[in-house]
Amino acid sequence: MAGFTFAGIASRVVFGTGTIAQAGEEVARLGHTRALVLSTPHQSDDAARLADRLGPLAAGVFSEAAMHTPTDVTARALDAYAASGATCVVALGGGSTIGLGKAIALRSGADQVVIPTTYAGSEMTDILGETEDGRKTTRRDPAIRPETVIYDVDLTLGLPAAMTVTSAMNAIAHGVEAIYAPDANPILTMMSLEAMRAFARSLPGVVADGQDHAARADVLYAAWLCSTALGYITMSLHHKLAHVLGGTFGTPHAETHAILLPHTAGFNAAAVPELMAPVAAIFGGAVGGGLHDFAARCGAPLRLADLGLRGADLDRAAAIAVQSPYANPRPFGEGDIRALLQAAWEGTRPQD
Repeated sequence: MAGFTFAGIASRVVFGTGTIAQAGEEVARLGHTRALVLSTPHQSDDAARLADRLGPLAAGVFSEAAMHTPTDVTARALDAYAASGATCVVALGGGSTIGLGKAIALRSGADQVVIPTTYAGSEMTDILGETEDGRKTTRRDPAIRPETVIYDVDLTLGLPAAMTVTSAMNAIAHGVEAIYAPDANPILTMMSLEAMRAFARSLPGVVADGQDHAARADVLYAAWLCSTALGYITMSLHHKLAHVLGGTFGTPHAETHAILLPHTAGFNAAAVPELMAPVAAIFGGAVGGGLHDFAARCGAPLRLADLGLRGADLDRAAAIAVQSPYANPRPFGEGDIRALLQAAWEGTRPQD
């Protein structure tokens, strides 16, 4: 076995049913008496109810979180945070809200209590992606990682089927890249494969019956595993392309990940077949084809064209993707990326 370094899991995790009730305890445990609650406009009512639950601990609600964490929204949130007298944020929602909480924490030193309501998985990471002037940049810093993450299965029961599937595919992408990352280690690989097995056995059941509590718990558990893995590895080609498409063309985050995954995973599996063999076994067939078939069975989107991307956009995306490439197990050039994006734009099933 090759040597490895594993920093250990830094964030405190509270997992279960009805655990949102412990939000106030977790704020107090961190030594705070005032917390600003964050959400998107869509979840503003949920954020207001959470603030009511927090009682005197709530310093207010900021419900303007937006996809890809635009820096102008962060600036308004920082003003609200300073005006509220808060010393902590409670982020309720998916990647947009969690990203805003991270952006506030990085700039102010605020502690974070995060309550994810999707499976997308940024909550356990030290990664912050932000957009400004049509470009998305990503940074890592220990100050970005949330102090406490509360997983409440009940909060996922009403997650629509489409969002359930795309955010789950997003999570699977984290696990896939953890396996072939340059700083991979056996602990994270075990977690990633365990997560994929859980997704494979339970996501179809959640799609069939969104109120299946046991299946929802299994999928949320899998999402935690993948989020944790992402938090300790170097991202590769898949995440680079997702950031390019989201930051430059405004494509929705989870849908972009879901569509790209079979193509990026299949592309890299050709270079590391022994590492990716367990993934192929979990989803059936080869890596790319198996993930494509699983996505199709679960009703995930399959074509970048359906996200509003034009064929002409693919040339620009490929050019941007090779300007500052991430570490990747398989070398690639602009032509390789252009071909991969074309297949994802058309929704072509990767060849086994």
